[in-house]
Amino acid sequence: MTRDAVSGFTLIETIVVTAMTALIMVTLGTLLSYFYKTNAYTLEQSSAVAQARRGVEDVTRYMREASYGSDGSYPIGSAATSSITFYANVNSDSAVERVTYTLQGGTLYRAVAEPAGNPPSYAGALPATTTVANAIVNDSATPVFRYFDDTGTELTAPVDVSKVASIETTVVIDTNLNRAPVSFTLSGGATLRNLKTQL
Repeated sequence: MTRDAVSGFTLIETIVVTAMTALIMVTLGTLLSYFYKTNAYTLEQSSAVAQARRGVEDVTRYMREASYGSDGSYPIGSAATSSITFYANVNSDSAVERVTYTLQGGTLYRAVAEPAGNPPSYAGALPATTTVANAIVNDSATPVFRYFDDTGTELTAPVDVSKVASIETTVVIDTNLNRAPVSFTLSGGATLRNLKTQL
């Protein structure tokens, strides 16, 4: 009489297989979590850079078109390192709008005010405000706006707006200062071409 061989796992083999399976699952879960967190940050940074690139192009384009306001105001109303007010026709109508760019709390805003009345005036105008760029981390060594005269010499504060011939816009983007990749810098320059013909 022969005895049939008994097949199957012993208790120890079952425990070892279960432990190895659990270890593999935990490792895969950790790797997937790290992958998604890293990619989420990279996508967030890429999105912020793309938005800022469009914003800098926007600022540069409108500054090039700076002209006297509909009320006769000088093309540049005020000039500082983190804000600028100028006049330009930004929506292709017959009026020249007052445009203000301001950096507040890491966000660059654009406010556009339409003139009203006859004669035209900007007094009391409620500007339409939009967000141009987020996650801006410029420090005092990297101003958002720098101003130059017609010889290329940088103008220092307080800026005499009558001497401004060109403006450089620079934004440094970083959605998380504690993580790589490092911050991304975007710059654009605008020569105020309409001033020469209107002065």
